[in-house]
Amino acid sequence: MKINSFVLYVFWTLGAATLLGACNKSSDTPPTTDPDPNATWQVNPVFSNLTFNSPVEMTHAADGTNRIFVVEQRGVVRVFQNEANVNQSQTFLDISNRVSSGGETGLLGLAFHPDFKTNGQIFVNYTRRFNNQLQSVVSRFQSNKTTADANSEEILITFDQPYANHNGGAILFGKDGFLYIATGDGGSGGDPQNNSQNRANLLGKVLRIDINTKEGGLNYAIPTDNPFKGMAGSRPEIYAYGLRNPWKITSDRSTGRVWIADVGQNAREEIDILEKGGNYGWRVTEGKECYSPANNCNRTGFVEPVFDYGTSEGRSITGGYVYRGSKLSSIVGQYIYGDYVSGNIWALTYDENARQATNKLLTRLVGSLSSFGEDEAGELYLLNHQTGKIHLLELK
Repeated sequence: MKINSFVLYVFWTLGAATLLGACNKSSDTPPTTDPDPNATWQVNPVFSNLTFNSPVEMTHAADGTNRIFVVEQRGVVRVFQNEANVNQSQTFLDISNRVSSGGETGLLGLAFHPDFKTNGQIFVNYTRRFNNQLQSVVSRFQSNKTTADANSEEILITFDQPYANHNGGAILFGKDGFLYIATGDGGSGGDPQNNSQNRANLLGKVLRIDINTKEGGLNYAIPTDNPFKGMAGSRPEIYAYGLRNPWKITSDRSTGRVWIADVGQNAREEIDILEKGGNYGWRVTEGKECYSPANNCNRTGFVEPVFDYGTSEGRSITGGYVYRGSKLSSIVGQYIYGDYVSGNIWALTYDENARQATNKLLTRLVGSLSSFGEDEAGELYLLNHQTGKIHLLELK
């Protein structure tokens, strides 16, 4: 997240947290159905009987139960049925006793095994204090599909965090069945240790591991086609690097393409598409501009952002999803995302062949937009970190 004083003010006064396949051109093209010309984009409260404690993630298990899972930053996962008049949520997992939470730390990511319906496995990304050292932890837990067993933790990866901010946190399973993990650059401001460009560590990266196999004394294996496997001076888990704080990464359920929303330093917020072995430029570049050095930087070999925006539009990007639901036909195939600070919500259309993006402002959330969420049907929701409420994106 931002390290400037304005965003720190927002974080501490509002209690905020801020953290593959090829494109199928035809599936990315929105339908031609025209919406009501008098309709407007809105974010409306939903599940009005429910309030959550600093929610940072919302997802589903893809198991046909139509349940919704909400991650609370303190270290709790809540679950409830996807019904408008639902009265209460239940605790699915509580690891608050081992999570270091506050600011940009906490329980930050949740993913369900692709075969969760059979094996009940879930995966989380959280921060903890271990021997007084802040660490990021990616773990596997077992569940009976109704509740997860907090005592079943199997730690997959840990790595030290030199500062308390920029922890990334998002995790997901790609269409290839591997687990992808987004990590921040280690924090402070300006990546003082140049972690993002250093492939000898796991900070400022997207990692890719095989959690169905164990090898080399690890609780996971390295996919054979990981780009830096076997390369001296590089961690084999790395799939892409040069990122500052990819708070949210999501996969297009239709194409498998992974979208990255990387929070900027002081000037630019950026959107990227994951490429195998890609270097996204930080700290040499911030978005499409030079950062260090401030001018005439060498961009050779960098993957350019799909889109970036400046501080007049927002100060901390919150990544969303490529919409694949059925209720909002005019934005099917478009990447819906927003900004934590300004509350702006946009729809981005990307032409892969021309490598050009078109961005449209839809509406605005009043509060703190910590995350988007997707239910089993592909409908989009927004989490308000400030109020603890869930909102639904609608065109009325």
